Amino acid sequence: MSIKPILKSGITLTALAVGILGVLLVLYSWQLPPFASSVQTTNNAYVKGQVTLLSPQIPGYVVAVPVHDYMSVKKGDLLVQIDDRIYRQQLAQAQATLVQQQAALANFAANRLARQASLDLAKAQLQSAQAGLEKAQLDDKRTGTLVDRGFSTQSSGDQTRVARLQAQSTVAQAEASVMIAEQNLALIDDSKSSLEAAVSSAEAAVELAEINLGNTRIAAPVDGRLGEVAARVGQYAAAGTQLTSITPSTVWVIANFKETQLGHVVVGQPATFTVDGLGDVELSGRVSQIAPAAGSEFSVLKADNATGNFTKVAQRIPLRIEIDGGQSATADLRPGMSVIVKIDTADKPLPEVALAH
Repeated sequence: MSIKPILKSGITLTALAVGILGVLLVLYSWQLPPFASSVQTTNNAYVKGQVTLLSPQIPGYVVAVPVHDYMSVKKGDLLVQIDDRIYRQQLAQAQATLVQQQAALANFAANRLARQASLDLAKAQLQSAQAGLEKAQLDDKRTGTLVDRGFSTQSSGDQTRVARLQAQSTVAQAEASVMIAEQNLALIDDSKSSLEAAVSSAEAAVELAEINLGNTRIAAPVDGRLGEVAARVGQYAAAGTQLTSITPSTVWVIANFKETQLGHVVVGQPATFTVDGLGDVELSGRVSQIAPAAGSEFSVLKADNATGNFTKVAQRIPLRIEIDGGQSATADLRPGMSVIVKIDTADKPLPEVALAH
């Protein structure tokens, strides 16, 4: 019996087995029948939270740091105190300037009353002068008639003519006084807007000084836990210098699924996940949001596939998973933890959850 047919048959069977195994691997990796499953899984997922970096808005020396690394704090708790002596003096100076400008505006009213009284007096004097001029003109006319008829002397006519001329001069002076009084009143009225603007500017300076003084006290914006506290007493902190960070207790999961896995994923579907740092503990949640674009679209440097060789890669779409309440293990979740997420696409979402999004 020849051994060659046996060897040839063995090689054929081996090649066939390898081929079948390869096909099965491809079908499994792409979740195609008979390996198709309604459960979609990814290990490209992480716990997320709103980590807020805390920095001073104004420069100064640190005089107090009543907190330490990883400390739990409440909203409003003092974290870092900047030396406020300079800012208190700036506030006092701004307040003094405001009082000065307010006094100047208050004096405006008194000055205007005085100028208005001067104008009223000048107008009254003008009316008196005009009345005197009318009388002088009548006297001069009557005396002139009498002189012409010989019933009065020339000297009397000269006297009434001089009186008329003096009355005309008095009227001219009174008119000039009225014009000057009107101009003085207009000038003080024009100064009102500048005085009011000065008061507004001083009020803004006081408000800014109060804001700067308040900014010397860096407080917790929300309840949460601190990260590393970099602030040290005696340290000069420039505006924008990171002193610490705070993480609220509310966390969620961002799972980056391949686009080929999202055919039946909808908002509201239940999800389960395990956290690498918590062992086999399984937590539950629900899909609350699906990103409007692939994660690559949000990167600063986007891939250019218009030139060169192209290799198709399945893109990943971020999903936000809200964690269900009433699970004690959620207290141990920290932003940045690695997560394995499973979504059963066969489950229907809750109607109220789906409609809410």
